[in-house]
Amino acid sequence: MGQDIAPFQAISLSRRAHELKAAGQRILHMEFGQPSTGAPGGAIARAHEVLDAEAMGYWESLPLKERICRHYREGFGVELSPRRLVITCGASPALVLALATAFSPGARIAMARPGYVAYRNTVRALNMEPVEIACGADVRFQLSAAALEALEPAPNGVIIASPANPTGTIIPKEELAAIAEVCKRRGIRIISDEIYHGLSYGPKIHSMLEFAPDAYVVNSFSKYFSMAGWRLGWLVSPEEGVARTGAYIGNLFLTAPSLAQHAGLVAMDSRAELEGHVEVYRRNRELLLNALPGLGLEKIAPPDGAFYIYADVSRFTDDSLSFCMKLLEETGVATAPGVDFDPVDGNRFVRFSFALSTPEIEEAIGRITPWFRAQPLRLGY
Repeated sequence: MGQDIAPFQAISLSRRAHELKAAGQRILHMEFGQPSTGAPGGAIARAHEVLDAEAMGYWESLPLKERICRHYREGFGVELSPRRLVITCGASPALVLALATAFSPGARIAMARPGYVAYRNTVRALNMEPVEIACGADVRFQLSAAALEALEPAPNGVIIASPANPTGTIIPKEELAAIAEVCKRRGIRIISDEIYHGLSYGPKIHSMLEFAPDAYVVNSFSKYFSMAGWRLGWLVSPEEGVARTGAYIGNLFLTAPSLAQHAGLVAMDSRAELEGHVEVYRRNRELLLNALPGLGLEKIAPPDGAFYIYADVSRFTDDSLSFCMKLLEETGVATAPGVDFDPVDGNRFVRFSFALSTPEIEEAIGRITPWFRAQPLRLGY
């Protein structure tokens, strides 16, 4: 029997947000990491062409796989064969494939805490054991080579994310190299979630494949490419995992949507439009970083990339889920409770997504500013 897993609390909060919207209230959605922009114009135009000309069916696009290989060659100096890639229905099936093909039930998989809720829960659902490593402000809320070195016994695998969800922190090149060295020496298989690649506000982003050629790499068109609803992603497997990954995806998931694959190929060459989105996120990030300290939210994880701000709200609450629900009910601004990302300390954190339009961010700040200033401090704070 599979293990019970915790619900994704932001989904229940979002459900309430949509109820309020249906009742006539204007809601600002900062609870999910979902771009408010649509797919690039060229990708949408290509989708219309395909809809008019093809019946479509089960299919995996070799041109798309070859284009992804070129992405790694040009962006990271990494040579890949298309046979090492499978095209998936977003990053979530790619994570399932990586875990299911690389490990057996009972495997111990290390990950940062805080971290994306589905890492912990997918590992449990596959009858493996999550080994969460507490990563606080002293280590920029990120995994380190030292933390992996200190684990006894060594885990079977580790999930790395840079930029990370919920914090947006980026692991520097030197630390990624050190992590790869520790994992090679200790026999720890790496799964690198690189879904937020392309979204950086300064630090250079590196692929784990630069340092660990045998890593499993998960990526998606949902974030940088602004195609969340198209359900398109990919998984890079090591050479020795290619046959198994191919067998698993054929049986578990068949293929990614044909229409999305056609559109995704065009999206990969729509950089000018996509970089325009990044500039919007950059401005939104600046607005929030300027506003939040004045609301009593001075303790913020360094948002190097992605489109999140993970803020300490412990001066107001030790129940982030109730706090987020109250904020939603009273301001119409939906946010994500930290308990999704950290079951131990997340009760005192909230995640704000700034993947909205700039006017929406300005409106959200205008709503939450008087609300936060009216909140009483916790007793004894």
